[in-house]
Amino acid sequence: MALKDILPSKLGFGAAPLGNMFRAIPEEEALATVEAAWNDGIRYFDNAPFYGAGLAEIRMGEALKDKPRDQYVISTKVGRIVLDEVEEAPRDNGEKGNVFSHGRRNKVINDYSYDATLRSIQDSLKRLKTDHIDIVWVHDVAQDFYGDEWLAKFEEARIGAFKALDRLRDEGTIKAWGLGVNRVEAVELLLDLDGPRPDGSLLAGRYTLLDHDRALERLMPKVAERGLGIVVGGPYSSGALVGGPNFEYTPATPAVIAKVAAIKAIADRYGISMKAAGLQFPLANPAVAAVIPGASRPQRIAEDTAALNETIPADFWRELREAGLVSMKAPLPL
Repeated sequence: MALKDILPSKLGFGAAPLGNMFRAIPEEEALATVEAAWNDGIRYFDNAPFYGAGLAEIRMGEALKDKPRDQYVISTKVGRIVLDEVEEAPRDNGEKGNVFSHGRRNKVINDYSYDATLRSIQDSLKRLKTDHIDIVWVHDVAQDFYGDEWLAKFEEARIGAFKALDRLRDEGTIKAWGLGVNRVEAVELLLDLDGPRPDGSLLAGRYTLLDHDRALERLMPKVAERGLGIVVGGPYSSGALVGGPNFEYTPATPAVIAKVAAIKAIADRYGISMKAAGLQFPLANPAVAAVIPGASRPQRIAEDTAALNETIPADFWRELREAGLVSMKAPLPL
């Protein structure tokens, strides 16, 4: 089934901040943020065991436990098993560093095998307090997390997680599956394989105003040709696009800061919010099924909803293109 037929709307909720991403978020604030998303009509919620070692799933499960299950879609991820054992030693999280240093201290094991995939789903069901998960993404099986070993991890997923998810989808236990990664190359490799039959993928940070060339040139045409879909995560590039200090989980470089400033200068002249530009750009590509900004405060939900509906003049997009701030080949919401 195509992702666009499963997802209830183009705007979803990325739950990474609920795992205490970058800061310790009070419980009541986390729950209120999910409630605000629900009240604003958001019905797609994306999660992962990795987010705070299960904390984001636990909080989302609590927030949604009394909502009608047939009225929303949940995706989560496999590839990690969260143990009861507490681990105080620093974790090697690849490029993601200490982004969840404020999360639970439970030990997390990386495992993309067949059996671990099934166990991960069962564990997520308990934390999310639900009886089924709609979409499952295979998480972080890419070079940003594993470096030179990523192809070995990908092979582990090919003979394990991919087969398990193919079976669960064909049995009707889940509706769709794919990768949940921060790198284009991993999704390209999956689409080139014989055997696995993904329904799409979640691609974070690689089809945004600040970084979209490789995905545009190499990935999006393949996705569109096969009738699949991409969920775009991290549309604000870890906050850099909207004035935050981080890009790709680390402090933004001078080049990134300069590009943001150039885009903002044009946006300010047209009276356009950076959030509106950041959300509406990826959605203009026909291969994109939804965009899922993260939020950790209730007021951010209203900002995202307003940004999605903000009117942006065609001249704004043309000026970005003429200034070399977006690819000449990128579909724009003209």
